[in-house]
Amino acid sequence: MSTRTITVDTLARVEGEGALTVTLEGDTVIDVKLKLFEPPRFFEALLRGRRFEEAPDITSRICGICPIAYQMSAAHAMENACGVRVDGALRVLRRLIYCGEWIESHALHVYMLHAPDFLGYESAIHMAKDHPAIVERGLQLKKVGNDVIVLLGGRSVHPVNVRLGGFYKAPTKLELAPLAEKLRWARDAAIETVRWVASLPIPEFEQDYEFVGLRHPDEYPFNEGRLVSDRGLDIAISEYDAHFAEEQVAHSNALHSTLRERGAYAVGPLARYSLNFDRLSPLAQEAARAAGLGPVCRNPFQSIVVRSVEILYACDEALRLIDGYEMPARHAVEVRPRAAVGYACTEAPRGILYHRYQIDEHGTILDAKIVPPTSQNQKTIERDLAHVVPKYVSLPNEQLTWRCEQAIRNYDPCISCATHFLTLTIEQASVRT
Repeated sequence: MSTRTITVDTLARVEGEGALTVTLEGDTVIDVKLKLFEPPRFFEALLRGRRFEEAPDITSRICGICPIAYQMSAAHAMENACGVRVDGALRVLRRLIYCGEWIESHALHVYMLHAPDFLGYESAIHMAKDHPAIVERGLQLKKVGNDVIVLLGGRSVHPVNVRLGGFYKAPTKLELAPLAEKLRWARDAAIETVRWVASLPIPEFEQDYEFVGLRHPDEYPFNEGRLVSDRGLDIAISEYDAHFAEEQVAHSNALHSTLRERGAYAVGPLARYSLNFDRLSPLAQEAARAAGLGPVCRNPFQSIVVRSVEILYACDEALRLIDGYEMPARHAVEVRPRAAVGYACTEAPRGILYHRYQIDEHGTILDAKIVPPTSQNQKTIERDLAHVVPKYVSLPNEQLTWRCEQAIRNYDPCISCATHFLTLTIEQASVRT
C-alpha cells in the first residue's frame, strides 16, 4: 500500500513558527501533527512574585496583534479577585478598545493572511499587484482599528494606558469625535468586505464542532458573560478548570486544551457567531444573511466571511459606544489587593482567552494560568485536517498541501507574532503489503 506524507516545514501567513505533517496510507489519514515549535516563553512562571497591578502590562507582551485581549483578561481577573466591578463609562471604554482590536486583527487576517489562499496568491504582496484597491482597503481598515487602540491605549502595540480599575487617562467626548468619522468610513468598508469575501471560491466542508464561547444576556460578547457551548455547557468563569483540561503532546510546545467530558472543541469567530447571532447588530445580521450565512456556520473555510461580519459589528458597536459616551468622573476605580483567586475570560479575536490568578493580601502574584485560543483549537485543527485530506486526496501534491495550509489558516492561529514565507517538502514512498 502506498504511503504519502505531506510536510510543511514552516507555516506561512500565521503569527509564529509552526509546521505540519500529514501521513496517509492509500487514501486514509493515519496521522496528523500540527507542530508548534516556537520556544515556550514561560509567562505563567514569570508572573509569579510580581505585583498584581503588573499583570495587564506583562501579559500584553504575549501578543503584538491582540494585546488588548491579554490586558482585559488580566485586569478582569485581578478585579474579580479583589471584589471590584468596573462599570459605566469605564466599561464603555473597555468595550470600545476591544472593538479596535477586533477591527485591526480581523482586517489583518482577512486581507493579508487568508484571502490570498482563496485567490491563489503566495502572499498579500503578490495579490496587491492584481488587486491594489482591495489590499489598500484592508490596510486602511486595519489602521482605523489601530487608531482606536492608540487613542484609548496610548499606542497600537502593547498599549500602556490600560490599568486595573480602568485607564490612566480617559478621553473626552471631543477627542473621540475624529475617531467616529474614521469609523463611519470603516463601517462602509466593512460592508464591502463582507460582500467581497462572500464572492470568494469557498470550499464546501462542514464539521460537527462543539462550539464554546462567551454568552452575554444583552451584548455580543467581548469582556463578560457565562461560558457556554452548543452542547449544554453553561458555567461561570470560575468553573472553567472543572470542565477544561490541558495536556502536553510531544509534537507541540503549546498545550492542547480539551473538554474533560467530550474532548476537542472549537473557539473563535465561528463559535462566537453561532452562539450569539441574535446579539449582533441588525446591520451585521443583515450583511451576514446577504452573504449567504445562516445563524449557525460550521464550515471553517467560511470563517473569513464570519470575521468580516465581526469587523462590521465592531465598527457599528464602536460608533454606538462613542455616540452615547460621557467622560467618567474618574479615570479608574480603586483596586485594593486581598488574598484571593480571580478568574476572567474574554473573547480575543481568535476565541476565548482564560486567565486565573492567585494573589496574597499584599498583591503579590502566587500563581497564574493563561489558556490562549490557539491551544484550545489545536486538536480541532488536526481533526479538520484528518477530514480535509481524504476529501481532496485526488489533488496534486502541491494543491493538496495548499489546501491543508488553508485549513490551518481558517483559525488564524496565533503561535506568536511573525509572518514569513514557506518552503514545502512532499515525500512519497512505497511499502510492501
